[in-house]
Amino acid sequence: MRLLLLCTLALLAACHSLPPLPAWQGPEGRRHADLGAIVDLHSGERLTPAQLVARLAPAPRLLIGEQHDNPDHHALQLWLLQALATERRPGALLLEMLNPEQQGRVDAVHPAARRGEWPSDLPAALAWQKGWDWTMYGALVRHALARPEPLLAANLGRGEIGSIYRAPPALTGEASTAPAVQVALRAQIREAHCDLLPEDQLPAMLAVQQQRDRRMAERLLAAPAPALLLAGGYHVRRDLGVPLHLRDLGAGEGILVLQLAEVGQPVTAAQADYVWFTPGQPAQDHCAALREGGKR
Repeated sequence: MRLLLLCTLALLAACHSLPPLPAWQGPEGRRHADLGAIVDLHSGERLTPAQLVARLAPAPRLLIGEQHDNPDHHALQLWLLQALATERRPGALLLEMLNPEQQGRVDAVHPAARRGEWPSDLPAALAWQKGWDWTMYGALVRHALARPEPLLAANLGRGEIGSIYRAPPALTGEASTAPAVQVALRAQIREAHCDLLPEDQLPAMLAVQQQRDRRMAERLLAAPAPALLLAGGYHVRRDLGVPLHLRDLGAGEGILVLQLAEVGQPVTAAQADYVWFTPGQPAQDHCAALREGGKR
């Protein structure tokens, strides 16, 4: 009885130490039954935020997938970083949004930021790329730079992407080169480009996608453990992305995948270990302008 009481008190203390959850920002799905649900995809169990943190904390390599334009995903990522900081030793944080050319700038800013000395224009100091909305990522990056663990680039550089596109290198490993994986990724690339991409460009685009995933896997392996990667949802998928490349590199164990997903979006146990459902963003037809441009 005394042991049970001590365990209960320990759990309550852990719960009380967690930061407050952010308020939802997205307008879509506010009345959906799954809004806010955290699901263990292997058992179907619904978890509290504290239970999720307790299960994620021991992972040597943790991958968290996002939808890039969803502000609730970025708010939950920041919350998870803050919550996990109380549960595990410093390791490394890796971002898809940083490329190798920026690493020197990040390393230069980091020591001063830890002392509370910030550049007047942090995005400029980091050479932050305009393709990643700073209003979405700024708070998370500032939090990371104030922490002791390194903030690491996980993506390819611009020059590397151009070289891969012009002359796709051979990819090694059975998991990432499986025909089903290649077919699924080609379909995703085709859809992402509104079915307007010439068929002869698909092999090069597929190579870039998979070499990005391979780089993220390599960077995870080289990073101090425990390592946490924040990247787009497709990049972290167990059945298509970085976990396959980790397996091909002989490091398929010790990985957990959390997908942040908008309510109504299907996520399976083949894709991730856990899912946290958030509100969605208003539907937009990103392809309309491209199709109209093609008619002119």
